Amino acid sequence: MSKNMNNLLRQAQQMQQKMSTLQKELEGRELDVSSGGGMVKIKINGKQEILELKIDKECVDPNDVATLEELVLTAVNQATKESQDMVSNAMSKVTGGLSIPGMF
Repeated sequence: MSKNMNNLLRQAQQMQQKMSTLQKELEGRELDVSSGGGMVKIKINGKQEILELKIDKECVDPNDVATLEELVLTAVNQATKESQDMVSNAMSKVTGGLSIPGMF
């Protein structure tokens, strides 16, 4: 193998190790997101797992379930987006902006 190929393989291995370390770190990172002025709160991690969901009792109205559903949906979607953005930003620092399919 040529020297250039060996260097490329070594760099790829180093990047893989950095990405593996970062993935573990991101699993531990948490974001707090809310909707409806804090009526619905979600805690999500870097694996897009919802860790906690809190609903203020004032927004629980049996006659208006649609509003509660919308607040929960908005909070979940926002939490997922923010978590994905966090992961994407962290990964781009490791990969130098190179998009690698299948990584988070």
